[in-house]
Amino acid sequence: MLRMMNFAYAAFMAETQDEKKARLAQALRDNLRRRKAQSRDAVREEGDASPPPHPSRR
Repeated sequence: MLRMMNFAYAAFMAETQDEKKARLAQALRDNLRRRKAQSRDAVREEGDASPPPHPSRR
């Protein structure tokens, strides 16, 4: 009987572990998308804030 309970517990834990892995993977993807968007915005702002080139330096 103890062996049967261990099997049931292991099956439950495996499902829980899979769900945890899926949630973690999704959170990592979301974080990567957010960081990429922040980086793109920072580059755009940097480009907008730079002074225009001096005419004699062309």
